Amino acid sequence: GDGCGHTVMYQDSGTLASKNYPGTYPNYTLCEKKIQVPPGKRLILKIGDLDIESQKCEASYLTIQSSSTLHGPYCGNVMPVPKEIILDSNEAIIHFESGSHLSGRGFLLSYASSDHPDLITCLERANHYKKAEFSRYCPAGCRDIAGDISGNIGEGYRDTSLLCKSAIHAGVITDELGGQISVTQQKGISRYEGVIANGIPSQDGSLSDKRFTFTSNGCNKSLSLEEGFLSKSQVTASSYWEETNEFGQLFEWSPDKAWFQVLELAWASNHSSNREWLEIDLGEKKRITGIKTTGSRSTMLNFNFYVKTFTMNYKNNNSKWRTYKGILSNEEKVFQGNSNSGDIVRNNFIPPIVARYVRIIPQTWNQRIALKLELMGCRIMPANSSFTHSMWQKPSQSTETSLGKEDRTVTEPIPSEETNLGLKLTAIIVPVLILLCLFLFSGICICAALRK
Repeated sequence: GDGCGHTVMYQDSGTLASKNYPGTYPNYTLCEKKIQVPPGKRLILKIGDLDIESQKCEASYLTIQSSSTLHGPYCGNVMPVPKEIILDSNEAIIHFESGSHLSGRGFLLSYASSDHPDLITCLERANHYKKAEFSRYCPAGCRDIAGDISGNIGEGYRDTSLLCKSAIHAGVITDELGGQISVTQQKGISRYEGVIANGIPSQDGSLSDKRFTFTSNGCNKSLSLEEGFLSKSQVTASSYWEETNEFGQLFEWSPDKAWFQVLELAWASNHSSNREWLEIDLGEKKRITGIKTTGSRSTMLNFNFYVKTFTMNYKNNNSKWRTYKGILSNEEKVFQGNSNSGDIVRNNFIPPIVARYVRIIPQTWNQRIALKLELMGCRIMPANSSFTHSMWQKPSQSTETSLGKEDRTVTEPIPSEETNLGLKLTAIIVPVLILLCLFLFSGICICAALRK
């Protein structure tokens, strides 16, 4: 049967594990996958874990076959498995098979192109490193690998946390692409608060000697904390709920109550439909890098309102609404929202949304659509600023192929009005000069003839 488990492969990196990893792999199973990186690059492999129950690699083993070399077989009790294998080509066949056995986790490996010699696996933790600052390359596919992380992007992560999983949680890289991370280690704190972010729950953590943070580009501040923001921005909705309690008091769950800073209630829609929306006019075009959401924050059972999943639309002045899509997909991205009415959940936008207007469109919810939110981001910087982060650009096969005809024509010089005027003058003056030259030449010839 199919003995391949967790598999995420992108053009520049990926992660592959045996079935059920880190649980016991099945009996009599086979996993065979071709992995490759772009032509002209060499393939780098790192085996993060290998636990195959076999004495002599007869029935259960792992091999890596490149164009000219067979690496392995590797199994539980044979020679030490190399932590890193650099192949002589850009592709290889990963072959894993098993016979009858009682235990064994199988394998987990990561790969990348030779552009990323500082590749690490999904299993590496910050406490594996002694340096205060370091940079490493995380492969695609580390989000769903078993292993705890503790902490959050604000205070930092406990040093026992998985590095790449923490980076996805922090919104530094995406699971689909992986990417470069820059880490700073510092003195630990007495307690780490666990939060849900980008679909990953982090755990509460206790005192540790060290913690780590990721180097940020600074575009992750709360937009509503900007001076005058709440007065400049406008919040509207498809509908809102007007609640009348048993004493005849009226409570409006209106859109202006959607901001975290507004302590009372939340926005709640009057209808239960996935066509309901909450719209925010930011007053000007902004770079939006993330959103935090929570529910009604009520302790009463019949007011346990929250949005479980949602999508995002955005637009600028006089443009049509556009759907936010995944970085590698043409389908709308569905964000994982809240699982209760009180906790705050964060989702990052990679690439960021650059827009004046955004709409949150709830897809699933508990009891009634209701939410409070915070948008993160920054003001638009000049084009040559440091905010053109590699993670914020949709990947393309090459720059040349990604340029359409429209892009190419824009790069050609466009004649200005001054240039047009110059061309007109040239068209008049040049013929006049030619006629004068011909007239002078004719005069010289006539004079010469008369002298003779």
